[in-house]
This record gives sequence, structure tokens and C-alpha cells, in this order.
Amino acid sequence: MQSCSSALCVLILLTIIVVSVSAVGPVKMNLHDSATLPCSERCSGLVRWSVFHKPTDVLVECDQTSCRSVKEGYQMIHDQYLKGNLSLTITEADFSKRGWYTCQCDDKDLCDVNLQIEPLNTPVQIKNGESLFLDLDASNPVEVTYDSRGSPGTSTGQICTVDGHSLQCKPEYKHRVSLTSVIELREMKPSDSGVYTVMDIRNNEVIHTYTVSVQDDQQSLHRDLRPDVPMWMLVLSKFALSSGLLALLIALILVATQGPSLAHGGASRSRKA
Repeated sequence: MQSCSSALCVLILLTIIVVSVSAVGPVKMNLHDSATLPCSERCSGLVRWSVFHKPTDVLVECDQTSCRSVKEGYQMIHDQYLKGNLSLTITEADFSKRGWYTCQCDDKDLCDVNLQIEPLNTPVQIKNGESLFLDLDASNPVEVTYDSRGSPGTSTGQICTVDGHSLQCKPEYKHRVSLTSVIELREMKPSDSGVYTVMDIRNNEVIHTYTVSVQDDQQSLHRDLRPDVPMWMLVLSKFALSSGLLALLIALILVATQGPSLAHGGASRSRKA
């Protein structure tokens, strides 16, 4: 029998590996929702789920007797395992749990599944001079970008990068940005309005998008100016409406507004008499 060349043998081996492992489309979940990573394969031996790049770090395992959660937050259902449903349930998905997971039967790869978390979207309205706070929802290195969306006199692109406790910002932002458990961008101006995006650099995924509107002093003044209504009138009107005593409310208002004039007229008539 003629032996294959080295390159051909490697190609055949890779083809066998790819065909033997079931890869499904990505599972996309909202933050903190329960996620199910599907795998439908028969296995009469030991089934184990692990993170793709850590095959020895087992999350959960099942055999003919029972299922065991090795790490908290990961589950398999034994009845489903016996029927060939080897799906993994992650009880609360967050950004730290994103990535590829592998299901093995007796150390043989069966399924590879990618878990993705839907990006967060937050609208923000702040006043001129206030600070903008951006959450760091992932422990991986992130970058913050800014899209002015047509705001005049502003630049668009990367503002800062964060890696652990290290913060690196563009020169024009250095004096305005600080890092604690969040990123604080101080002294916001109307020209800073736009879209701020926090992106996971390692996975090249958007984590959080902030659509920010900074109101100038005139807008804030108009928003804060509202007709002043006496508290007693608000309380009395609610009571009257809920009790069906609208007529009583009108009578009380008439007495309150016309009582002094009526009393003055009566006094005048008494003096004439």
C-alpha cells in the first residue's frame, strides 16, 4: 500500500477532525439571562463540558449514573443526557462567560459552541459641566471610542484604552478622564454629545454603547422651569377626583378666592345701615 505524503496526511487528518466535531451557530443571549449551548449526540460513556482553550478545566460532567456540576453556574440534565441531548445550561450569562465551549465524550470532541452576549445600549442625558460614567462590564482589555454623529468641532475615534488598572487616553482627554471601577469623563459639553462605545479588544466585540445628549444651560433652564402649583391644591384635587367630590373642590376654591371680597362688601353694607 502506497503511503501518503506528509502534507496529504495532515490534510486528511484535519478533515476527519472537522467532520467528527459538530459546530453549531453562535448562541446569543442578553446579559444575566440563562443560556443553553446545544449538543445532540449519543454517548454511553463520560460526557464533559469545558471552555475551549481549557480542556482540563471541567465545568460539568455526566455518565450513566448521574450528572455533576463541577463549577457553580453550569448544569446538565441527566434524563436528557440518556436521550442524547448533551446540552449545557449556563444559569446566568455574563461577559466573563463569553467564548467557545467544547463537549467531549470519553475525551473525544463532539460539539463546539460559541456563546455571545448581546451588547448593552444605554441612552444618557446630562447637563453641561456634568460627568459621564462608562461601566467596565468585562475584565478583558477594552477601548472606548467616540462617534460625534455630526457634532461640530469634535473628533471621532478612540478616546482611551483600559487594561486592568492601566488607563491610556489621547492627549486632549487626559485631564478629563479618570479610572476607578468605571471610566469618568468630566466637564461634558454639548459638543461632546454623540455615541460612546466600549469594546472588548481581545474578542473584537462591542460590550456597551452609550448614546449621550449633553444639554446646554438654556435647555436645562427650560426643562427645570415648570408652573408652581400649591401642594395643598394637588392633594385636595387628588382626593376630590378619587372620591367624586369635584363640586366640593370647586366650592372650596370659590370660597378661598372670593371670601375676602364678600366679607368686605358685607362690612360696607353694615356701615351704611
